[in-house]
Amino acid sequence: MADLTKGKESRRIIYFALPMLLGNVFQQLYNVVDTIIVGKYIGKEALAAVGASFPVIFVLVSLLIGVSAGVTILIAQYYGAKQFENVHRSITTMFSFALVSAIILGGIGIYFSDDIFKLIRLPKEVIPMASSYFTIFASGLVFLFGFNATSAILRGTGDSKTPLYFLIISTLANILFDFLFVVGMDMGVEGAALATVLSQAGAFFTAVIYLNRTHEIISFRIRNWVFDGEILKKGLKIGIPSGLQHTFVAFGMIALFRIVNDFGTNTVAAYTAAIRIDSFAGMPAMSLSAALSTFVGQNLGANRPERVKKGLYATWLISFGVSLVISLIVILFGQRLMGAFTSDQTVKEIGHSYLMIVGAFYIVFSSMFINQAVLRGAGDTITSMLITLFSLWLLRIPASYLLSRESVGLGYEGIWWGIPIAWFFGFLASYIYYRTGRWKRKVVVKAENGHGEQGFYPAARKYE
Repeated sequence: MADLTKGKESRRIIYFALPMLLGNVFQQLYNVVDTIIVGKYIGKEALAAVGASFPVIFVLVSLLIGVSAGVTILIAQYYGAKQFENVHRSITTMFSFALVSAIILGGIGIYFSDDIFKLIRLPKEVIPMASSYFTIFASGLVFLFGFNATSAILRGTGDSKTPLYFLIISTLANILFDFLFVVGMDMGVEGAALATVLSQAGAFFTAVIYLNRTHEIISFRIRNWVFDGEILKKGLKIGIPSGLQHTFVAFGMIALFRIVNDFGTNTVAAYTAAIRIDSFAGMPAMSLSAALSTFVGQNLGANRPERVKKGLYATWLISFGVSLVISLIVILFGQRLMGAFTSDQTVKEIGHSYLMIVGAFYIVFSSMFINQAVLRGAGDTITSMLITLFSLWLLRIPASYLLSRESVGLGYEGIWWGIPIAWFFGFLASYIYYRTGRWKRKVVVKAENGHGEQGFYPAARKYE
């Protein structure tokens, strides 16, 4: 576990973010390996089916992901304040909530899967495969939620390395199962989904066994289990806005897929492959953002707000350089990257157009994410949610729809242009709000100062 309230800010953030970045790489390999093997060995209809399943899965898990992020912030602030009993109570409370939610949401998703795919007007030839993939994946949500909750708990206490080790093992197992079930046993998209579920289950159980043997604060023994309603209320107060943000983003992804679906199977398959590449490109920004949120949470909990500004500026600088390199790679080698997912030339050309347009604006994307990390780390998840929802629902989706209409003449490329338009607004709005300093009012936990009084953050002073 790492104490982020001491040491050089840039070094602490980089060291904390790197294991998360590697973890995110391996986490994405779950989906990417499925997508590559499905696209290469089954066909573009199966590729479209897996892609269409992802936003529906994201809708199911998004609320809990957000709530877990909220409790992670609470854990970080308790840890920064050295309130270790509350750290333990937060952990067991969050874990109970996650497992019960997984069972309920998995059942709901399986029951309504066919109706959902029909509602978003997925091409008819793709629906049966999408439904099969989704049903198997949703059956294993309890393992996905359990492992993600465990990883979030560890990150809240400053440990970003341990989840990485389990993810590496799990990803390698997923690749092995993919080849066994899809290539060797010819199980189709069902085999790809089963491979993911089994590898996630293995990661979850391995993590539980390891933590029970090595950690005192983080353990899952029934005799030490505590469910604290007050801590859950605090966690939900922070986490529900973040959860709603994730949920509305997930519905936004479905709305975008609904627009993409109008252009047929080739465009759906191309979009599926392109956003897999896109997800890799965005991982450094998201990892730095997650690291900065924990950094902010611990330092505000420890009454050290002066480190927040330094941490933000250091993260901006790092992210700028990384994003510039990634943009150049995606723009220059986009056609070859698409070739890893499909041999269909039409699909490759459509996906390449996405990468050329969206890839040019990764610097804007990373800056937006990093600005919002400060707000989330302070517990001001409502403002972050509102900025995200406004940029998604009032800018990205309307712009993508209007620019893709026949009257404009951009076709499917109009969908792609809606994405950087929304990013620009998200960056500007989050930076302007950061400069007001109002986010400092939202801190939930504050360490006592030298006079035995609770730390105080001036509400109106500019944080520059």
